[in-house]
Amino acid sequence: MAKTTDLFENASPASKSYTARDIEVLEGLEPVRRRPGMYIGGTDVAALHHLAAEILDNAMDEAVAGHASRIEIELQPDDVLVVRDNGRGMPVDAHPKFKNKSALEVIMTMLHAGGKFGGKVYDTSGGLHGVGASVVNALSEWMEVDVARDRHGHKMRFERGKPVGKLKDLGAVNRRGTIVSFKPDAQIFGEDTRFSASRLYRMAKSKAYLFRGVEIRWKCDPSLIRDATPAEDTLHFPGGLTDFLSSEINGKTTVTQRVFTGRTENRDGKGSVEWAVTWAPEAEPFLYSYCNTIPTLQGGTHEQGLRNALTRALRAHGERANNRKTAQVTPDDIMASACAMLSVFIREPEFQGQTKDKLSSPDAQRLVENVVRDHFDHWLAESPQEADRLLDFCIDLAEERLKRRQEKEVSRKAATRKLRLPGKLADCTRDAAQGTEIFLVEGDSAGGSAKQARDRNTQAVLPLRGKILNVASAAAGKLAQNQELSDLVQALGAGTGARYSEAELRYERIIVMTDADVDGAHIASLLLTFFYREMPQLIANGHLFLAMPPLYRLSQGGTTLYARDDKHRTQLLKTAFKANAKVETSRFKGLGEMMPAQLKDTTMKPGSRTLVRVEITDDAKKETETLVERLMGKKPELRFAFIQENAQFVKDVDV
Repeated sequence: MAKTTDLFENASPASKSYTARDIEVLEGLEPVRRRPGMYIGGTDVAALHHLAAEILDNAMDEAVAGHASRIEIELQPDDVLVVRDNGRGMPVDAHPKFKNKSALEVIMTMLHAGGKFGGKVYDTSGGLHGVGASVVNALSEWMEVDVARDRHGHKMRFERGKPVGKLKDLGAVNRRGTIVSFKPDAQIFGEDTRFSASRLYRMAKSKAYLFRGVEIRWKCDPSLIRDATPAEDTLHFPGGLTDFLSSEINGKTTVTQRVFTGRTENRDGKGSVEWAVTWAPEAEPFLYSYCNTIPTLQGGTHEQGLRNALTRALRAHGERANNRKTAQVTPDDIMASACAMLSVFIREPEFQGQTKDKLSSPDAQRLVENVVRDHFDHWLAESPQEADRLLDFCIDLAEERLKRRQEKEVSRKAATRKLRLPGKLADCTRDAAQGTEIFLVEGDSAGGSAKQARDRNTQAVLPLRGKILNVASAAAGKLAQNQELSDLVQALGAGTGARYSEAELRYERIIVMTDADVDGAHIASLLLTFFYREMPQLIANGHLFLAMPPLYRLSQGGTTLYARDDKHRTQLLKTAFKANAKVETSRFKGLGEMMPAQLKDTTMKPGSRTLVRVEITDDAKKETETLVERLMGKKPELRFAFIQENAQFVKDVDV
C-alpha cells in the first residue's frame, strides 16, 4: 500500500489530467467496428447471420413496396454471400448534401442514411434507422454493390467499410435491380464463425412465406451443405402463413378441423395483419411473429394483441354458452397448445434495439387485437361445435394447470415441514416452485455473502461443505451416508433415480455457484456428475444452471468492470479502457470475498447476471456418458490417459 501511495504522489500532473485531448470522436463507420454488439447484438454466429438478414430485408422491402418480384440469395465458397433483386436499384446520382459522393456511397458508408425515414419511398419497411447496409459494409472484409437502374449499370467496391475507388460506370445493361456481394470480416467474427447453409435457407424460406407476392431463388455451393438443405430451390408460397403453418405442424392431429387464418390489407391506413392459428396437442407449441418481414424472436406488442384477441373472443363465446368454467381460462391456457403465425406490416414500427428482436409499438397491439378479435368472433360463430370443442380443450388445460399448482404448493409445504436444516438452507418465502431458484455454494463464507445478496422471496441458498462425494466412483452405500448430498436431495424434495418426481421439485432453477478458479470448477464438476447420474430428468427438463461469477475486478477512474477469466480481462483492458491507462486489478479469491452488493449485481440478480443452462442433446448422450466415465469413473488409468492426451493444449495453469 505504501508503494502505491508513493507512485501516486510522484505522478506527473499530465498523467492525472483529463482534458479535451482525452475525448475521442469516432467518425464514419468506426463506431460499428469498435462496438459491433451495439448494432448486431454481438460477434457470434447469430450476429453473423444478422448481416445476411439486413441485406435480405432491404431486398424484401423493395418487394413489399411492389417494385421487385424476384430475389436471389446465393452462398458461395469462402463465406461469400450474394443477394440480388429485380427492384428499382439503389440511387447512384450525386447526393444533394454531399455533391462529391454518390447516393450509393452515402448509403453504404454513413450511419443513419437511407430512404426509409420519411415514408415517401416505402410505406412499410424493415429498415428504420438507416444503419443496416452500412453496418454490414463496416463488418465485411469486402463488399461489392452492383446497381442496374434505368437500364444503366454502376458498381462500387468497399473494404472494411471504406470505398475502394469511385463509382464505376458499367454502361448500358439489360437488367434492373441491386446485387450485393460481401464477405464477413474474420477480424470481427473470427476464422471459425461462418455462414450456415441451412440457417440461410430457413431465413429465405420464411421470407417467402411472409410475402406471397415474391419469389425467392436459393442457391448454395454443394460443398457448403452439411445436411438435407437443397443446393437450389425456388421458394414461392401463394398461401402465405397458412402454407407456413401447414409445413410446421406437418399433418399432426388438431383440436379443430379448420385452421383459424386470415389477413387484412392496410386497415384504416394503420397497417395490415396476417395470421394462422391452430391447436395441435401432439406438436410443440410455438408462436412465430414478424413485423415488416423481420422475425421478432422475443415477441412484443403484436403478440400480446393476438393473445388478448383469442382470449377475449373465446371467453365471450363461453359466456354466451353459459359455461361457468370459462372464467378459469387464461391466455396461457389458450396458447399452451397453440401453433401460431403472426405477421404485421406497419409504418414506423418501434423495436427494442437495433437487432429488432422485440416489437414495442403500442399501435401494433391495438391493430392486431381489434382485427383478430373480430375475425375470431365470426370464426367461432360459424361452427359452434368446433368452438365448443376448442373451449372444452382450453378448460381442461386450465383445470390441469390449477391442479398442478395446488399439488406443488402442498408438496412444497410438506417438504418444508420435513426439512431440518437450521443455519444451512436459507429458503425463499414463495410457496410455489414457479419462479424460484436455489443457489448451491461452496462453504459458509460464500453462503453468507449469497444470503445477503439474494432476493428472499424467490432465491434460496444452500452452502455445501468442501468437495462433495464423487458419485461416479463411489459405492452405492456411500451416497446414502453422505451428509452433504443427503441435505441437497432433501432440500430439492424431488428424490433421486427411479424415485425422482418432477412434480415434487421445490425450485424451478438449481444454480451451481462456485468460485471462478480450479477448485470451484472441480466442485462444479462433482455436482454436475451427481445430477447427471442421480437426477438426469432434472437436466433434461432444463432446471440445472451454472452461475458465471467474475474472477477479476477492473477499476480506472469512475469505470468499474468485471472479468470472468484471464481472456475476458485481457479483452476488457484492450477495449474498455484507454491505452496505457493505469487500471487497478483485483482478483477475487472466492465468492466469500465479494461484497454482497457485488455478488448480487454480477452473479445473482436476473437481468445483470449470466447463467449457463446445462443441456445434453440426443446426439451428445453417448459422448457425455463416455466422458463422465473416463474423467469421474472408478478407473484412474483412464483419467491419466486423458491428461496425457490433452496436456499439450494447456498454456496457463491456475494453481
